[in-house]
Amino acid sequence: MTDTRRIRRALISVSDKTGLVELGQALAARDVELLSTGGTASALRDAGLDVIDVAEVTGFPEMMDGRVKTLHPMVHGGLLALRDNPAHMAAMEQHRIGEIDLLVVNLYPFEATVAAGADYDTCIENIDIGGPAMIRAAAKNHASVTVVVDIEDYQKLLGDMDQHDGATCPKFRRKLAQTAYARTAAYDAAVSTWMAGAIGVTTPRRRAVAGTLAQTLRYGENPHQQAAFYTDGSDRPGVANAVQHQGKELSYNNINDTDAAFELVSEFAPDQGAACAIIKHANPCGVARGESLKQAYQRAFDCDRTSAFGGIIALNRPLDGETAEEIAGIFTEVVIAPGADDAARAVFAAKKNLRLLTTDGLADPRSPGLTVRQVSGGLLVQDKDTGFITRDDLRVVTKRRPTEAELADLLFAWTVAKHVKSNAIIYVKDGATVGVGAGQMSRVDSTRIAARKSADMAEALGLDAPLTQGSVVASDAFFPFADGLQTAAEAGATALIQPGGSMRDDEVIAAADAAGLAMVFTGMRHFRH
Repeated sequence: MTDTRRIRRALISVSDKTGLVELGQALAARDVELLSTGGTASALRDAGLDVIDVAEVTGFPEMMDGRVKTLHPMVHGGLLALRDNPAHMAAMEQHRIGEIDLLVVNLYPFEATVAAGADYDTCIENIDIGGPAMIRAAAKNHASVTVVVDIEDYQKLLGDMDQHDGATCPKFRRKLAQTAYARTAAYDAAVSTWMAGAIGVTTPRRRAVAGTLAQTLRYGENPHQQAAFYTDGSDRPGVANAVQHQGKELSYNNINDTDAAFELVSEFAPDQGAACAIIKHANPCGVARGESLKQAYQRAFDCDRTSAFGGIIALNRPLDGETAEEIAGIFTEVVIAPGADDAARAVFAAKKNLRLLTTDGLADPRSPGLTVRQVSGGLLVQDKDTGFITRDDLRVVTKRRPTEAELADLLFAWTVAKHVKSNAIIYVKDGATVGVGAGQMSRVDSTRIAARKSADMAEALGLDAPLTQGSVVASDAFFPFADGLQTAAEAGATALIQPGGSMRDDEVIAAADAAGLAMVFTGMRHFRH
C-alpha cells in the first residue's frame, strides 16, 4: 500500500453535527459526491448542498425506526471492495455497486444517554449498529478507504487532501483506521459495562476497559518511561476534568498525586468545616480541618513541614487570597480546589511553576465505581472503597469509653486512614493529623515512624512535648499483636480505632485496658496497597 487514493464519493452519517456543514461544503468544493442519511442529509441540504440519500443507492427506504438503513451490500460493497482486486471490481460492476472512498461517521450518543440517567429501553435504542459496522468495514479496507470518526480529524482530512491533490496518503489512512477501531472498541466497552451493571452482573466473563487520550505526557514515573493520560468519560469532579489556570503541564506523578489528594479532601463536606490535605507520593503528609481554609492548611502543614515541600494541596472549599498567600510561602507542585477567587489567582500568578486546578465541586466519596490495576497477564478489578462508618457502627471494646472529643478525632483519623498506603497508622489531635505512618511491612514500624516524625516536628516547632501527646490513633487493619498499641500509648495516644478481628484481639484489648486507653472496633478495614 504505497499510493494515494483520491476521494470522489463520501458517505456521511453523524449523530453529533458539529462542523458537519463546513465539512460538507469543503468536500463539495473539492468535487466530492455526498451520500447521507436522515438528519445528516437534511442538515447538508439545508445548507444548500447536493446530497444523495443512501435509500436511493440501496433501493430500500430507512425502516424499523431507522434501525435498518445502511446495512446493505450497496453500502458495504462500496466500502469493502479491494480496488486492486479484479474479481472485486468485476463484482462491483456486475451489481452496480459504486465505490465509497470516504466514510465520516460518529455514533449514536450512547455514553451521553447513560450519563443522563436514561432508562434501560432508551439506552438500548441508543446503541448504534449500522455505524460501527460501516466503520469497521472502512477501517479494514483502509488501503483504499479513508474513515473519519472524530470531529477533530475533519481539518486534518482536508489538509491531507489538499496536500495530495484531493487524495489521502497511506500513512494518514492507517492512522485513521487505528483510531476508528479504537472508537468502536471503546463504544462496545461502554455498552458491555453498562449492560453488566444494568442486569446485575458484577463479574462479567469478559471486561473491556477504554479511555480517550487527554494528554501525552513527557514521561511516566521515570524519564525512561513513556506515558499518557486517558479519561474514561466520567463526570466525577477531579483531576481528569479540572480546569488548569496556570503552570506547566501536569506530569504522570502530578496527576496520580493530585487524584489522591482530591479524593481524600472530598471526604470532608464543606458545610462541616474547611479541610486541607497535603499529599506526597500518593500518601498524605498532613490533613486537617479548620475554621477557615488558611487555618486548615496551616494545621495540615504543621504535621510534616519537611514532606510538604513540593507536595500537592487539595482543599474542600474555593481557594481564597489569604490562603493562597499562606500556601505561596513554600514550593508547591499543584493546588486543586472547587474554585478559586480572583485574589487567589493573582497571588499564584507570580508562581509560574505552580499548577492551579479548579473543579466544579467535590467528588462523592460514596459513589460506586471500579478500580483497575494491571498485573502480569491480567487485570485486577474491584469496587472502589466506598466504605463508610458512623458513630453508631463503632463498638467500644475497652473498659474506658472514648470521650466526645476523642470520638470526633477517631472518626477523622479513620477517614484519613482509608487514603494511606498500608500498613497505615494515623495520629490525630483536635481534627488534624499529627503523625502519619505509611507503607511499612510491619504495623508496629508504621506506628513508630509516625510517632518519631511527630516528635521531630514538635522539636522543629519549638514545642515542649510531642504532638502525639493526647492524640488518638487509627489503624487501617487490626493490630496483630499488642506491640503496635503499646508503641502508640508510649507516644501519648489516649484512644484507638481499628477494625478488630485478630486472633489476638483479647490480648490487644487487655493491653489497652492496662494502659488506660479507650478503643473502638469498626468491623471494617481499609487496606490500600
